[in-house]
Amino acid sequence: MGAIVIAFLNSWRGLLHGARTERAVRQELALLALGVPVALVLGATLWVKVALVASLLLMLAAEFLNTALEKLCDHLHPGRHPAIGTVKDLASAGAFLAQMIAALVWIAALIERLS
Repeated sequence: MGAIVIAFLNSWRGLLHGARTERAVRQELALLALGVPVALVLGATLWVKVALVASLLLMLAAEFLNTALEKLCDHLHPGRHPAIGTVKDLASAGAFLAQMIAALVWIAALIERLS
């Protein structure tokens, strides 16, 4: 049980650090805070509500992974380097694709609700 508590505390520190230092993380946390209550109203079924919230969590998770990779790259190689730029672009593409998944889920839920 102690390992679970330590893992939670490590994750909590990461969440707080990301919220304090990264604009994109703050924006996605704001979307999550606004999105959860909207999801509860918009979702026609329990599974749609879960999908709406899960898509926002996926988007935020991808942003944290992107941020972590960027910070690691900057630490290992502070200067500009084409290979590091490619790594950062790939991580950014992953975050973007998670955003597109969230958009698709939300658009589908909205279409379903309005039809």
